[in-house]
Amino acid sequence: MHELSIIHSILETAEQELRGRGEGYTVESIELEIGELAGVEISTVEFLWPAAVGQTVLENAGCSITRIPGTAQCHDCGTSFTLQQYFDPCPDCGSHLLHITGGEELRIKSLTLVSRDVPADIYQNWN
Repeated sequence: MHELSIIHSILETAEQELRGRGEGYTVESIELEIGELAGVEISTVEFLWPAAVGQTVLENAGCSITRIPGTAQCHDCGTSFTLQQYFDPCPDCGSHLLHITGGEELRIKSLTLVSRDVPADIYQNWN
C-alpha cells in the first residue's frame, strides 16, 4: 500500500513549507493532481487521508484531488488519444509504439496557508 507513503511525503512537504514560513501559519487547503497512469489508487488515498493526517499540520486542511487522464500519441500514425492503461494500442492503427503525453502526474498543485495572526473579524461579510 504505497498510497500511505505518498500521503506521508505530501505531509512532509507541507511541514517543510510551514517551517520555511516561520511561526504563525496553518494549512487551509491542499490541492493534489494525480494522473490515471501514476499507479495510485485515488480511492485509497481518499480513504486513508483522514487517519494519516490526523494530529498533523494537515489535520484541518481541506484536500481536493484532480484526476489527470492518461493521454498518448502514436509514433506510427500520429494519432493523439486518451489512454486507459499503459499497454492499450492506438485506436486508429493498433500500434503499441506510443509516447505518453499525460496522466503520470503526482504532484501538489497548491498549498494554501493562512496566518494565525489575522484578526477574526477580517473574514466577516462587508455589506
